[in-house]
Amino acid sequence: MTPAPGGGVLRIGNASGFYGDRFDAVREMLTGGELDVLTGDYLAELTMLILGRDRMRDPGLGYARTFLRQLEDTLGLAVERGVPLVVNAGGLNPAGLARAVRELAAGLGLPARVAHVEGDDVTARGGWGEGVLTANAYLGGTGITACLEAGADVVVTGRVTDAALVTGAAAARFGWDAGDPADRDALAGAVVAGHVLECGTQATGGNYAFFASEGIDVRRPGFPLAELHRDGSSVITKHPGTGGAVTVGTVTAQLLYETAGARYAGPDVTARLDTVRLRADGEDRVRIEGVRGEPPPPALKVGLTRLGGFRNEVVFVLTGLDVEAKAALVREQMEDRLDAAPGGRPAEVRWTLARTDRADAPVQEEASALLRLVVRDADADRVGRAVSGAAVELALGSYPGFHVTAPPGKGAPYGVFETAYLDAAEVPHTAVLPDGRRIPLPPPRATRPLEPVAEPPLPEPLPQESLDATRRAPLGAVAGARSGDKGGSANIGVWARDERTWRWLAHTLTADRMRQLLPETTELPVTRHVLPGLRALNFVIGRILGEGVASQARFDPQGKALGEWLRSRRIDIPEELL
Repeated sequence: MTPAPGGGVLRIGNASGFYGDRFDAVREMLTGGELDVLTGDYLAELTMLILGRDRMRDPGLGYARTFLRQLEDTLGLAVERGVPLVVNAGGLNPAGLARAVRELAAGLGLPARVAHVEGDDVTARGGWGEGVLTANAYLGGTGITACLEAGADVVVTGRVTDAALVTGAAAARFGWDAGDPADRDALAGAVVAGHVLECGTQATGGNYAFFASEGIDVRRPGFPLAELHRDGSSVITKHPGTGGAVTVGTVTAQLLYETAGARYAGPDVTARLDTVRLRADGEDRVRIEGVRGEPPPPALKVGLTRLGGFRNEVVFVLTGLDVEAKAALVREQMEDRLDAAPGGRPAEVRWTLARTDRADAPVQEEASALLRLVVRDADADRVGRAVSGAAVELALGSYPGFHVTAPPGKGAPYGVFETAYLDAAEVPHTAVLPDGRRIPLPPPRATRPLEPVAEPPLPEPLPQESLDATRRAPLGAVAGARSGDKGGSANIGVWARDERTWRWLAHTLTADRMRQLLPETTELPVTRHVLPGLRALNFVIGRILGEGVASQARFDPQGKALGEWLRSRRIDIPEELL
């Protein structure tokens, strides 16, 4: 299908939020209701490392093979219904996946026109330091636009921004020019809609803080779609009869996910999140409007993955009485053995004790605490038998009730994610059309260095009489939160559902209060961003995830539950808000 520039509404859906998402979602979206374009997001920081290791084993791989299997019984549906598929499942090898899709289409006897976008892979450029496995620049949507304008039924990309899947399709429909200031606001509106769609069912009630109190059935939430208009405004909704819900709350939660300040930078445009306005537009319908756009920054973000070394882990179970003494005993025993290991002590040794036990527990598991030992080193031998053997040898000569959660094993490689930047003019961006023609896409004509936005005025605080009567309660009784990873940092977006709660939250939940509530952040940089239009605060916590999700630096390596931990913490809340 060649989307015709002009007016109307573009109904654009999503069928994947990550590599491994619900397999039958493509069919659900194609058969569940009216749709003009269907997108799928398969890439994340960890996925690039996984695909990089795939490519090391077989240079012909490096793409999300799940997508190819999904097409076996859905490609015919998409072609028949004239719904182009736009996916970043190409990963590190978009040309390889495009070739495989063509072969699949030929085998099925389907006249599918397949195009792909390339240029993001800058690994061969060098200069990234030792051990880099992948280096990919985050491209924008102009290559997707060129492919759709050439009549592609399937567009495969590598590392584009998640929102580019939507902006590229929208620009093809509406004739937007990323370099035209007159189209900047509309394009920014599509970026915001794309950000809401990109994580699939997180926009329709999945992972939603208030799913229980609001009675949302999230056993099988439907995937989201956006009704996108020429001016960039949109309505987020879902197919009729599907599970979950689309509310101002679910959309707010997703808008805050893995973002930071008011400027949400992209390769085509910078969207101002402080201009976003949400309002209910009927059942399971939320309108997004008012989004303003600015020129993109001159540099493209580059995601680097490298093999960081080897790690091993042993989790000792401490049951019943004297938990602290038991932990001290086994820790001293293991430390002695690590110090005396023939190959030397591992470069990093980390102990954490999780007091998951409770007194007089009726179930053995509830009477148990977990002592976790994590070791890392560049030498696999130092974290292999030297650690697992030492742990096994203690089985009959340590604390009473000794056991571990799993048999200790060999050291396993772990990855590191880093961020670099390249001038956009230095990164090739090429659309390879269905007929094989290669169309180079120019860098943005106008750019603007990314600078923080001055903090907006806070709302008027609640009157003193409201603050006099308080009750100690979990923060989550009145505030929602969603958190996620960005390299070694994590963000926690916190929002209020009504104006009076917002007036309290904005003055109460400071960066210092965040450090008090989450002691793990005490020594870390915590930056607070205020988004009054969303009645939200967005906190960025630096270094809490170490060297990124693949390094598994903490119990929750992607920071997905940081927001729920924060909501569980008790704080003095005005009685009138509870």
